[in-house]
Amino acid sequence: MLSFYKKYWRTMFDIGLIVVTVILAMWLFSLIYNIAKPIFFSLVIFVCIEPLAKRLHKLGMKKSIAAAISAILFTLIILGSIGAIIFIAAMQGTELITDLPYYQKLLTANITQGTLYVEEQLSRLPFDINIADELAAILQSASDKIQTWLMAALTAVINSISSFTSFIFNAAIGLILAYFLSIEIVDWKRIANEKTPNTFKQAFFFLRDNVLKGIWVYIKAQSKLISITFIVILASLLLLGVKNALIISIIAAIFDVLPLLGVSTIFIPWITYLFIVGDVQLGIWVTAIWLVVIVARQLLEPKITGDSLGVSAFTMLAFMIISLSLFGVAGMIMSPILLILVKALYDQGYFERWIRKPIGEYDSLDKVEEQ
Repeated sequence: MLSFYKKYWRTMFDIGLIVVTVILAMWLFSLIYNIAKPIFFSLVIFVCIEPLAKRLHKLGMKKSIAAAISAILFTLIILGSIGAIIFIAAMQGTELITDLPYYQKLLTANITQGTLYVEEQLSRLPFDINIADELAAILQSASDKIQTWLMAALTAVINSISSFTSFIFNAAIGLILAYFLSIEIVDWKRIANEKTPNTFKQAFFFLRDNVLKGIWVYIKAQSKLISITFIVILASLLLLGVKNALIISIIAAIFDVLPLLGVSTIFIPWITYLFIVGDVQLGIWVTAIWLVVIVARQLLEPKITGDSLGVSAFTMLAFMIISLSLFGVAGMIMSPILLILVKALYDQGYFERWIRKPIGEYDSLDKVEEQ
């Protein structure tokens, strides 16, 4: 054991410093995010309103007026649409929660009917097999658990939507801050260029060129794919006359964001339920919608997304879950940035310089270093 520590103590120390730095960065970001949410809102809104404000300013309009027009249009179009969607989704989500006990009773009735049929067929056998009661109990327990999970998930979504007042407050403050930032952006850039130390400038340029640009391209690509998924599902469900089509489409789009999960997390249990309760026609149509969405995403994703960020879906999802558990929403926001930054640092060879290799474990490398 002592020889192990002699070989690896420097390596473990270097890795420990990197891990501590990552944890401190996550903790600091979550602390700042919770204190200054409107400022983060303002940065996002600024990115949205600045292109139009800059275009109007180049056409000769005063920057303050151009920023005001851009901010007003952003408010009317984006926030108005989001508010309408959230309001309708909250209504449909509440209705769906109310209807869940009915759907459970319908599922239980069909399971009971199927169980009685199985029991009748088994009773005709020459030997006694009494598994119908146990099967019914297992299926009933599974049905209760599924309803509990769905109720919890939908309630969490509705509670999040119910905090719309807090969202509006932060967005309103963020909009005001974004307006002033748009007016003063030239001064802020000049101050940052003059007062920022070169080390921090180099770090920012590395982060911008290797991480932020890639994330922005990836976000735009995923937004297109998610929008296509949402529109296809919503239009199809509306044509089929399915109740609560909007909230189902929103939940499917949310799951479509998550790596490894996708819309199958919603559609496979739903399709199974429809066939169990005997709604075969709707089950076939929903299956067709699910297949269309899956095939369309597989065909469009390589063309829209282009080059991958280089981080596997499993790694990304696992890191997001851990960050969400430790640091909340801020951790989930920060985790992709840090993970992609770590990948960029590894690709650029920084880890080879920062982490000392264990003595005697890589003989060929040790000989090269000695030469």
